[in-house]
Amino acid sequence: MIGMLSALLSLDFSLSKTATVLLAVAAIASVDLMGRLKHRSGHYVFAVVLGTILSVGLMMFTEALFAPAAGTGPLVALGVLFIILAWRFLFGPWDAHVKATVLGTFIFWIMFHQLFQETGQERFAHLIAIGIAAIPAVVWCMLFLPYHKERWSVVLLMFFSGMLSTVPILFYDALVKHGVALDFLVFRIVPESFNSSVQDLMQTSGLPQLSRTLLTLFLSFLLVGLLEEGSKYWVLRRNGSRFFSSIDDAMQFAVLTAIGFAFAENITSSGYFFSFVKEFLGAGKADWGGFLGNVAGRSILTSMVHIVSTGVLGYFLGLAIFADPCLEEARAKGKHYWVAESLHRLLGVRRTSIFRTEMLTLGIMIAIFLHALSNFLVTLPDVLPGNPRTFGELLGSPAGSPLHYIALLLIPALVYVVGGFWLLTALFERKENAKERGHVVATEMYIHTEQ
Repeated sequence: MIGMLSALLSLDFSLSKTATVLLAVAAIASVDLMGRLKHRSGHYVFAVVLGTILSVGLMMFTEALFAPAAGTGPLVALGVLFIILAWRFLFGPWDAHVKATVLGTFIFWIMFHQLFQETGQERFAHLIAIGIAAIPAVVWCMLFLPYHKERWSVVLLMFFSGMLSTVPILFYDALVKHGVALDFLVFRIVPESFNSSVQDLMQTSGLPQLSRTLLTLFLSFLLVGLLEEGSKYWVLRRNGSRFFSSIDDAMQFAVLTAIGFAFAENITSSGYFFSFVKEFLGAGKADWGGFLGNVAGRSILTSMVHIVSTGVLGYFLGLAIFADPCLEEARAKGKHYWVAESLHRLLGVRRTSIFRTEMLTLGIMIAIFLHALSNFLVTLPDVLPGNPRTFGELLGSPAGSPLHYIALLLIPALVYVVGGFWLLTALFERKENAKERGHVVATEMYIHTEQ
């Protein structure tokens, strides 16, 4: 299998080879969906083959897309459209164990390809980083899984989904880095970094320099939050909805998605765990204090930011999915959702539709804001005059003041680690959130289950 993959990766990109890959995927998927693979072992064979074909196909396309001779013509835009379609196909309508195997196989070959492009020293450092990053991921899963245990196939499915939700962000960054412009004949898209785009927008704002810098920074992080939380929401909705039977399920799957995202971010970003290994443990170094300090910061604070933001999004997604029973229970208790009631009377639209849209909108907006606020608070000392690191430095306190011992990073740490964990725990322990309400079906109805 390894030899086959290496041979495939050595081939030049061509339309005929791409068509062959597409036809092979379609044929295998058709066989499976028509029920010809009746045994579970057959499904695993299908999943492994499909994951392998998709990983090879997407690697071939991305390598061709970012090659120096790729250009910026319509064929490049067509290649991006194929990648998007293949990406959607990766999250197909299969059972949890099949989906988890497809995604796991896809991730394996992508990581395999990446590792064996590196030098031996870099590969060893990357493997250490992956092993270290797996420890906090397992710990976070153990902390949240006891609330509502699920089949391992579903747990792995959501974790792998979270890992893959980083790919759109990485792909967009690669488009910006390589300066790839997408020509769709009638219009042209030139991807730019969010910070550059916001800076260009703020040049004519007339605000003082510091205010403009702070506003630019926050708006940039809002765009980053939109892309990251939007990507996590898409994979959560795509892969998790059919397994929801309670609001707790939506929250738990959202947390698992966030943990998978944080794990993938830690091992793929050059400035995180891989960088920590090279900086503190590489070339004969053994600065365990610096290494563990940086690892702990990423593992606790940054991971908790993802968990809180996406966990809250999961809560509102659960309310939206189970809108009908939630509204019925609210009316029985004499509680009213004024936005849904008011717009129902004014526009004549069903309360359930308004409530569902309201909850989804609130959930996504809150998740984006929480994500952006965290990034802003962590980065703030770097952009303030004098780069203060403590409250004493920020407020100009005299030397020896206790404020010099209180780091500015204590604010996001308390808000997200302490406050966020308390918030999610409180939501998980609410009886109405744990109430089993049935499973979502394709028509977006719910099957009521008696308590």
